[in-house]
Amino acid sequence: MKVQTTVRVALLVMVPWLAGCSSNPSKQEIGMISGAVIGGVVGSAITGGSTVGTVGGAAAGGYIGNQIGKEMN
Repeated sequence: MKVQTTVRVALLVMVPWLAGCSSNPSKQEIGMISGAVIGGVVGSAITGGSTVGTVGGAAAGGYIGNQIGKEMN
C-alpha cells in the first residue's frame, strides 16, 4: 500500500514538471527522473515505507540515473 502511494506522489510531482519543459528532455534528465522514481519506490519497499528510506532511495536513484543518462548523451 505504501509503495502505491509513493508512486502516485511521484507521478503527481513529475508529470507537470515534465509537461512544463519547452523542449524535449535530454537523456540525462530522463535518467535522473526515472532513477529518482525507481529509487524512491525501492527505498520505500526496503525500509517498510519510511520517509527516510523513500527520500534516500530517490536521491541515490536520481544521482545514478543522472550519471547513466550523462554517459548516454
